[in-house]
Amino acid sequence: MNKEMQTLSPADLAHMLRTATDWLGVYREQVNALNVYPVPDGDTGTNMHLTMQSVRRELDTCDETLMSSVARAISYGALLGARGNSGVILSQLLKGFAETLKDQKSVDATTLIAAFAAAQKAGYGAVMKPVEGTILTVARGVADGAATVKDKAATIDTVLEQSLFGGQQLLDQTPEMLPALKQAGVIDSGGQGYLYIVQGMLAALRGETLPEAPDVTSYAQQQFDNEEFGYCTEFLMSEATKPIEEIRELVTPFGDSLLVVGAEGYVKGHIHTNEPDALLATVGRYGRMLKTKVEDMSEQHTEILGMAGAAARAEEEVPKSGLVAVASGYGLVKLFRSLGARIVSGGQTANPSVQDIVDAVRSVSAEKVLILPNNKNVLMAAEKAMELMEGRAVVVPTRTLGQGVGAALAFNADADAESLKAEMTESAAKVTTFEVTRASRTTNITTKDGRTLAIAEGDIIGLQDDELMQAGGSPEDSVLEMLNRGYSGQEVITVFGGPQKTLEDLEALSGRIETEFPMAEIEAHAGGPDLYDYLVTIE
Repeated sequence: MNKEMQTLSPADLAHMLRTATDWLGVYREQVNALNVYPVPDGDTGTNMHLTMQSVRRELDTCDETLMSSVARAISYGALLGARGNSGVILSQLLKGFAETLKDQKSVDATTLIAAFAAAQKAGYGAVMKPVEGTILTVARGVADGAATVKDKAATIDTVLEQSLFGGQQLLDQTPEMLPALKQAGVIDSGGQGYLYIVQGMLAALRGETLPEAPDVTSYAQQQFDNEEFGYCTEFLMSEATKPIEEIRELVTPFGDSLLVVGAEGYVKGHIHTNEPDALLATVGRYGRMLKTKVEDMSEQHTEILGMAGAAARAEEEVPKSGLVAVASGYGLVKLFRSLGARIVSGGQTANPSVQDIVDAVRSVSAEKVLILPNNKNVLMAAEKAMELMEGRAVVVPTRTLGQGVGAALAFNADADAESLKAEMTESAAKVTTFEVTRASRTTNITTKDGRTLAIAEGDIIGLQDDELMQAGGSPEDSVLEMLNRGYSGQEVITVFGGPQKTLEDLEALSGRIETEFPMAEIEAHAGGPDLYDYLVTIE
């Protein structure tokens, strides 16, 4: 490409966004390392990069001769691939950007300036309470920088250069806008990620090659560790959009004891698998799910139902409400399943995309489905999934796994979703959640009650309802300290031990809790969430 270009064709714009995706990928871990909070959730760069990768996948299949097709690929790809808060906000910035271009044959300086302005407007509009010092601020700086170019015949290079200058000016000021950034001595991670995208667009225009990844400290990303459950999984689906043979090919990698059969427009499947939720979500993309069943084979093994009778019963038995929960840790996953939830694997550092949640909702046979995000960084993705489902889904705004469990306990498939949302939200609010994990960076944090904690990388830290409350000592000491601060006569204390904790650890901690809180009922379970030593709830 030529930096003296005054207009961009649809293909030029698509090329620039592909390069921007790769450019952000180079700096992904650097953006992750900028995350200010010492909880192991430093995945802003990863989430934004995954969102851009979804854009690129859409660009690879669109008609690059039409700006409308390229604009749709940018907007649609970003929304479906959005992960975490940073990814969802980025998707809205890209949506505003694309909306400005969709009716154009090409992009000149004036159009590009308008697109950046629309991007920042859409970003701010997507957040109920915009906070300055974040990616939104930097998006405003990019738009303001672009607007300084007054010559309608200016080159695209000039607009992008001024956009970067304006964005960098405000990015450098973000520590003065957010005290947490100033305490940690860093700039905003999401804002930096957004600038890398704009920088990548400019690099594509100038024909620059990708730089080497900077030498930074990256934080470990742990994936959901599946246990050998052995689930007998069945589904009955109508209106299939793929032939039975192709559905069978989709299902085959998930396990064994496979049967996929069909008659009169229905498809019936049976498989033994360790990933029932992923399997059902995959199949649910290609038809209308009428009935599903997931049974632990140690408890029960079901026979395949006759096609005609199953179809008739499924139509009669569709419940009013279904449930989808975002969770990790096999003990918590098993608990949510026992309460009737379809699981979307995810949580800290592994936020599910909008598409993941949409697929799970589509796989549930119910008139309406309630979604439990169970993490503040998943809430926006859940809300976008709800919008895409056009009235078939409702979000219960749970911000912790403990709140999610409280909400799920109030779930009733026979009740209507709107009344359930109120009941489940009320139930969730009665649960206090304590989490014990390790600090991912060295910093100083002022707690909600005014204490200043000096934290070194690797230190034990304790959070109460997602607010940092404790640092130092052993994981068990952290639990007891937070309980002593937060317990006020609740009846039940439930402890989930993380992957690194043994049954002996759980028993010893339960004994200590019972000694200090003799009036409470103590429950202890293995299989807590990834990255956490303990998750404790009181209710």
